[in-house]
Order: sequence, then structure tokens, then C-alpha cells
Amino acid sequence: MFVLGIDPGLSRCGYGAVRHGRRPVAEAAGVLSTPAEMDRAPRLAELQADVRALIAELKPDVVAVERVLFQRNAVTAMSVGQAVGVVLAESAAAGCDVVEYSPNEVKEAVAGWGGADKQETAEMVRVLLGLGELLKPADAADAVAVALCHLARLGPAARPPGRSGRVAVAGGAAMIGSPR
Repeated sequence: MFVLGIDPGLSRCGYGAVRHGRRPVAEAAGVLSTPAEMDRAPRLAELQADVRALIAELKPDVVAVERVLFQRNAVTAMSVGQAVGVVLAESAAAGCDVVEYSPNEVKEAVAGWGGADKQETAEMVRVLLGLGELLKPADAADAVAVALCHLARLGPAARPPGRSGRVAVAGGAAMIGSPR
């Protein structure tokens, strides 16, 4: 199974692609960004084209998206919600299965508890994938965490035959690069 995790945003939309085999391997991670000085509609169109190209290039089986539950700023909440809509629509149009996870579900699956902060989650992504350093920027690490969450939530169904227990990713080699 090949999962594309998305940490949605209009200014910065993180992505992380994780292939599940004997051990999950992160194959790509990065950020799609749009210029803040542009109006919202052209930014959404740019994000849509970038998401479409990313999905076409990576060909994921599943797109896992972090669900936005709360934003302090209404303008930010609307733009993030619109970015989520673009991601969901493009993913479905490409024929991918689409799932959403709350931030707490992602943190619990990756860091072991739903109250983990961004630093703790990024550190666990690093440890689980056997990386020498944290993924940067943080949006990319968050997106990889969403993909890992999906694999963990699948449980035994995600594991190859003959494997038991939780999804094992410790010590796995990771190859992180931009697909662009």
C-alpha cells in the first residue's frame, strides 16, 4: 500500500508519501506553497494544480488528510478548509481512497498519545523511519505522520502475510526527496 499524507494549508500544504512493505519507507516529503500576496482564488487554483500533479506523479493508493478541527482565526480557518476541499476533491477525482484523521488521532498513532506537541511528533517520525535528523519543514513531518497514522490505523490488514503485532517502522530506511 502506498499512502500520501497531507497536512493541509493554503500557504503551506505539507505532503509525505509512505510505502508499506516489510517496513514502511518514506519515499517523498515536502511542501506545496502558494504566495501570500496573491488573491485566494488563484492560490487555490495553484494548489489544485500542484496537488493534481503530485498525485499523478506519486500514484498513491490512499490519500490521508489531517482534518481541521479548530482555528483561532476565522480567515485562516476558511482558507485551510478550502485547501482541504481542494485536496479531497483532487484525490477523489484521481480515483484514490480518501481518509481523514484528527490531529489527536495522528499524534496518538505516531507519538503514543494525543496530546503530543509538534516537536514530539516530528521526533517520533524521525525515530520510526530511522532518519538521522528531523524532517524539515515541519509541515512535511506532519504529513508523513498522517500517512504513518493511516498505516497504523489499518492494523493487521496493512501488514504483509506472516507479520504480527503493531505496524513496525523502527529501523526502516527512509529515502526522502521531492518528487518534483
